[in-house]
Amino acid sequence: MAGSARPSATGRGGAPSREPVTARLRGALYRARRRLRRAGVDYFRGDGADWVAFTALALAVPLLVLLNILAPDWAPPTALVLPVLAGALLLRPGTLVLLYAVAALGLVTESVVHTGEQLAADLPTAYSHGVSPGAALVVGAVGVAGLLVAQFRRRIGVPWRGGSTMLFDLRERIRVQGRFPQLPDGWHTDTALRPAGGQSFSGDFMVAARTGPGGRVLETVLADVSGKGMDAGSRALLLSGAFGGLLGSLPAHDFLPAANGYLLRQDWAEGFATAVHLVIDLDTGEYELLSAGHLPGMHRLAGAGRWEVKEAEGPLLGVYDGAKFEGVRGVLGPGDLLMLCTDGMVEIPGRDLGEGMDRLMGEADRLVATTPVSGRSGAAVRLIDSVAKHVNDDRAVLLVWRR
Repeated sequence: MAGSARPSATGRGGAPSREPVTARLRGALYRARRRLRRAGVDYFRGDGADWVAFTALALAVPLLVLLNILAPDWAPPTALVLPVLAGALLLRPGTLVLLYAVAALGLVTESVVHTGEQLAADLPTAYSHGVSPGAALVVGAVGVAGLLVAQFRRRIGVPWRGGSTMLFDLRERIRVQGRFPQLPDGWHTDTALRPAGGQSFSGDFMVAARTGPGGRVLETVLADVSGKGMDAGSRALLLSGAFGGLLGSLPAHDFLPAANGYLLRQDWAEGFATAVHLVIDLDTGEYELLSAGHLPGMHRLAGAGRWEVKEAEGPLLGVYDGAKFEGVRGVLGPGDLLMLCTDGMVEIPGRDLGEGMDRLMGEADRLVATTPVSGRSGAAVRLIDSVAKHVNDDRAVLLVWRR
């Protein structure tokens, strides 16, 4: 219709409006950012394609070849191990083989160019650059090692980018499970756990929870899995999760039988563990220790200034079905201290276990005598440093005291 008005494409002052173009650009930029972010997340989780990393590393090869031709003193042929090594960490085995082909082509190019320069030189015997058999051997050896690493990563299904994060997360889960809940006024705990050989994972672990009506009961389990360090860390992680789920879900006397049955069902080649289960009534101070082949508890009586060894009876966990566990009882009075530990704290090669326990109790005596209750935070760490600092075994200490 002649009288109909078309939508104006001009803005203020008669200038063309840029709002539709700007909106389209914003939309395109948003979609590109989402795709890039999704690709980055997938790649670092090990789910995405590795073509971006392959392209970057493949482009690095001709750059290194060019540098070798122009400045061979600064970029020797062995510089090609850099993209080869990075590819072993970033690429899948199939893509890695393609990168190796590019690197091999780069070595051939360097060899041909330097051979031509040597033949054209006035004194060919004085020409010192080129691809020596040793340089090719170094690049090839690194490539073989890198391919083995890539195949190992593919077999276990954990990319190197997330493998270290996963291990860190597992270690933190064990630590979180071992944290003690907030206790009423007058009750204090201190714990320390140190793996063998300075490693991050330990076969010793603790779990704790407040149970019973109103949370007036403190239950804690200190366990020692067979083996030590990394060898026992995976089993300790699995058991700590299972024990944490059982704790408080069963009557106290049913916990160790249930833990024993769980361990037996795992059917591990090296599947036994020791454990001590401590149950404390936070109103009265009465406690019970139930042990599965673990070291005795050590109770310091503040009024008498002496120690009582609380040894409960019970077999190792994971040895046979139908095991029975007998508890031992006591009362934590004001000023008393109860100490539990794993065998790494008291074992001395060639000596009786009692000597190590006496030494540990002596050090705890000195700590109690010289440190007020308000300053005993970190006491468990000081005990490890004074008694078993250089012991190549997993060590764990739990201290519970009452004002």
